[in-house]
Amino acid sequence: MIKAKNLKVGYEQKIIIEDLSIDIEKGQVVSILGPNGSGKSTLLKALSRMIKPKSGEIYIENQKLTDIKNKKISQKLCLLSQHNTVPGDISVEDLVYFGRMPHKKWYETKLKEDEEIVNWAIENVGLTKYKNTPVSTLSGGERQRIGLARAFLSDAPCILLDEPTSNLDVLNEAVILSSLQQQKNKTIILVSHRESTMKIADKVIEMDMGRMS
Repeated sequence: MIKAKNLKVGYEQKIIIEDLSIDIEKGQVVSILGPNGSGKSTLLKALSRMIKPKSGEIYIENQKLTDIKNKKISQKLCLLSQHNTVPGDISVEDLVYFGRMPHKKWYETKLKEDEEIVNWAIENVGLTKYKNTPVSTLSGGERQRIGLARAFLSDAPCILLDEPTSNLDVLNEAVILSSLQQQKNKTIILVSHRESTMKIADKVIEMDMGRMS
């Protein structure tokens, strides 16, 4: 699904990742662990093409990441960052529905099929009773679960998650990890400093100082 060869990634003159190679198979849940500053989030940004590696290559389904057109990226990869700003007056249902937009034509309206998939995603993250609730009234953990529901709707075969369980209580963390574990048809790559993510991982990559330890 994703392969990176001899990656060197950094910001201006500062090198964060030096000569890193990884191979992630389709359908795997991969947990990338490490302390702050170890290069976890930098690796995720490189894989999602948010930042360009200084050297090395990244392949998505055997296609060079640099060869994929911008409008096709969201159909292959879905990135859920740690901090997402959303309008507070929008309902949970409407916000989750936006996760369908990259896969609809500009002239297509909301269909019954869309409603069914949106309801499935909301139920999958345990927010059914908040379906018509304004996002502004929800807790931080509940908002992170909304982001996860949107990621599930993207139809992208690969989901990239940056610290999806950070600052969550035990209940919200358990819901998110359980939801991720149920996504058998997707490749999931998550970075975290919490070892609890190892429970659902098929592969664990430990990073330290920009290298695999």
